[in-house]
Amino acid sequence: MNPGTTALRAGFARGLIELRQAFTGWDLVPQFLWPTATLVTVFFLRDDQFGDSGFDLGTLILPSTLGMFVATGMLLVIQYLTAEREDGTLLRAKATPHGIRAYYIGKLVTCSASILVYLAILLVPGLFIVDGLQFGDVESWLTLAWVLALGLVATQSIGAVLGSLISSPRAAGLMSLPVMALIAISGIFYPSTALPGWLRWTAEVFPVYWLGLGMRSALLPDAMADVEPGHSWRHLETFGVLGAWALAGVVLAPILLRRMARRESGSRLAEYREKALQRVG
Repeated sequence: MNPGTTALRAGFARGLIELRQAFTGWDLVPQFLWPTATLVTVFFLRDDQFGDSGFDLGTLILPSTLGMFVATGMLLVIQYLTAEREDGTLLRAKATPHGIRAYYIGKLVTCSASILVYLAILLVPGLFIVDGLQFGDVESWLTLAWVLALGLVATQSIGAVLGSLISSPRAAGLMSLPVMALIAISGIFYPSTALPGWLRWTAEVFPVYWLGLGMRSALLPDAMADVEPGHSWRHLETFGVLGAWALAGVVLAPILLRRMARRESGSRLAEYREKALQRVG
C-alpha cells in the first residue's frame, strides 16, 4: 500500500479514537465550558446596540465567536504537541513507520472535529438567542465553507509550527496570553471600528480578525457590513490573508515537525520527565 495512504488511514483512525476519548465522561466538562460561557455572554448582549447603527450587538458577536473558536485550533495543536512530546507519545510515534505523519494527521482530525463540535454548540442555541442571522442562500453556505476550511488549515498548521518550537506545556500555556490579546483587538466582541487605527491594523495582520469577519460575512445581512472598516465584507482580503497564513503553515509545519522528531530520544524523554517532576516538587 502507498505510504501516504497508510499514514492517512492511520491518522484518521487515531484522530477518531482521540476524539471519542475527549468527549467521554468527565472530559465533557471542559469541552462544553467555554462554548457555554460564550453563549451566556451573547445572551446578555443580545439586546444591546452598537452605537447608533441600529444593529444588535449579540447578532454581530455570535458569528464572530465562531471565527474565534476556529482560531483556538492553534492553541489545541500547541498543547497536544508539547504535552505528548513530554509524555513519550511523540517518541512512540517516531518509532513506527510513517508514524510522525500519521500522528500529525490524527491531531488535525481531532482538533478540527472538536472545533466543529464547538461551533455546533454555539450556533444551534444561538439561532434562538439572537435575531437577524441568514442561512437562506447558497452563497452564505459557500462563504462559510471556504472561510472555515482556510481558517482550520491556517490556524492548526501555524499551531504545529509553534508547537514544534515550544519546549514545555507551561510555555504552551503562556501562548494563550497573546492569543487572548489578539481576540480582544480583532472585533470579536465589539466591532473593530471602535478601536484606534493602529490597533485595528495590528489585528488585521493575523488570522483571528479575518476569521471573525469571514463568519460575519457568511451569516449576517449585507447591510451589517456598514459597521465594518470600509463598509465592506472584504472577501478578497479575507481569502488573501487566511490563504497566506495557511500556505506558510503548510510549508513550514512538516519541516519543523520532522526536525523536532529527529531530536526526540529516550534520554531526551527522561530529561522531560525530570523537569516535570521538578515542577511538581
